[in-house]
Amino acid sequence: MSIAHPPGSADHARQQSGQPAKAPDDPRQSSPHAARQAWMGLLAKSSAVDLAAKVEAYAEEAVLPSFTWLRAPEIGGVMVRGRMGGTGAAFNLGEMTVTRCALRLDTGETGHGYVQGRSKLHAEQAAMVDALMQTARADAVRAAVLTPLEVGKQAEKAARAAKAARTKVDFFTLARGED
Repeated sequence: MSIAHPPGSADHARQQSGQPAKAPDDPRQSSPHAARQAWMGLLAKSSAVDLAAKVEAYAEEAVLPSFTWLRAPEIGGVMVRGRMGGTGAAFNLGEMTVTRCALRLDTGETGHGYVQGRSKLHAEQAAMVDALMQTARADAVRAAVLTPLEVGKQAEKAARAAKAARTKVDFFTLARGED
């Protein structure tokens, strides 16, 4: 089934040329949303210890601003859903514990933190970094917190890939025996 787009629209032109239409709410299409999605994902996937060390190092250079809680850190559960092969029907995989919070800096920026597990400090620090990334301090926060976390994640990924590569077996035979 195809959706007919109004004549003159960009989606109508794409449809006529055979190109796929862009999803209007696709976060990859707007860079501010994609950038925020990337740093929030990095903060959520980083370990609480690594994030705490980076935030403390940043706090030694610059004073962290005061804030008010919009939602104090709270622990809860979410249902994790999956799809076979990424395309099949969705099914409930299981439950996962998460901690979330939201804060507002005195300058007005709002930060959110959602992390796996039960660490309220991890969620608080993720929310603080999210809020700081929306201020004029964003470049300093990126250099002191996000870039070192990203470098650490890439090093972990490379080490994991190297370990997997060491176990690779090539099944190459000279004669197949088809004679």
